[in-house]
Amino acid sequence: MIGFQPYETFQLLIETGGVERANTLLVAACDAYARRSRPLAAEAEQFEALAKRLFPTAAPTARTKAAGILASAQHLTPQLEILVYDHLGTGLIAHIERAPSLSDDVMMRLIEKGNADVIAAIARRPALSNAILARLFPVNSRKVYRALAANGSMAPRGAYLNALTRSAEMDHEVAAILARREDFDAALLTGVFFDLPEEGRINVLRAYARRNLPQAPMMRTFEQISVATDEFTGALMKLFSENRRPKITRLLNQITGLDELRCAEIAHDTSGAALFVVLRAFGCTSYDGLKVLIHATSHDADRSKTLASFARLFDEVSVPAMVFMMSAWRGDVRPAELTRPEYARFAEPSRRTPEGKQVARTGTVGDQAIEALDRMKSTRKAG
Repeated sequence: MIGFQPYETFQLLIETGGVERANTLLVAACDAYARRSRPLAAEAEQFEALAKRLFPTAAPTARTKAAGILASAQHLTPQLEILVYDHLGTGLIAHIERAPSLSDDVMMRLIEKGNADVIAAIARRPALSNAILARLFPVNSRKVYRALAANGSMAPRGAYLNALTRSAEMDHEVAAILARREDFDAALLTGVFFDLPEEGRINVLRAYARRNLPQAPMMRTFEQISVATDEFTGALMKLFSENRRPKITRLLNQITGLDELRCAEIAHDTSGAALFVVLRAFGCTSYDGLKVLIHATSHDADRSKTLASFARLFDEVSVPAMVFMMSAWRGDVRPAELTRPEYARFAEPSRRTPEGKQVARTGTVGDQAIEALDRMKSTRKAG
């Protein structure tokens, strides 16, 4: 390609040749420009003027085809970028997701058009600038917030953290995505704990391990009634073994102060995560707590790995932490307080790090509890 003739020549061909000629010229011109590795400034200027005249004249199918070809060009001026994205049609979203780079100006103009699918595609792009993020977060769309929640290149902090947390309270899918993120404090999802999948609930519990927390108003009450832990766990084991969950609901309602609906959710939670909160808040150790959990949780699959996780949680999560969590369920405290520096997590353990292979148990409290539970399961199967 040596260069482009002034667009008046092409306009004459359009006027004398009709739409079909315009279609052919547009596709051919875009193909020639896309093949040009580094067009000169004069060539880019001439082609931009030509494209502005040809695109409105050509048929819709030709516009889409030409825009798809032109999108592959390595050097596009801002005006040419706009022409491409205005005419890509159904291929726009795929191109936004695959394009190596997009200028902030183009992204801003696409956001202003208000198409939620297009804006969500922009929200999925890596390395978004603060200007673009500031424009994305006010968009009232679940699609956009789900894309932002899943965008690992955006660090959730400050105003963005608050916005994502509020969105999680309104959209369970956003909550589930955030619960899986290593750089998000899952304790902030305490208010939507019962809407999370099992893995998300466990991650919320892990977020409470070994950290300072505000004093919960219920703490003194739980200190006074924790002396009856043996009777409490014994009653729960009996009721769960008999599958009398309505009775468990009433018992939890009487001793926790939570409303009956919430207590019913705890009683029917076969993952055991919600029941763990109650057991640990009452001061249960891993030995006593796991005996209740094995009766309460689902037996449809091998639960040994899950029970081992609970054993570690009994050792790592403090009683005041679970009292705080229950207080949040009651509305007495706000999990948002945990964003303050004095309540930050001490460490950020990687959830991608594989757990060590199981070795011979050494006799810790958690190991003894698991061994006892293994014997109990064998006895129940034999019976």
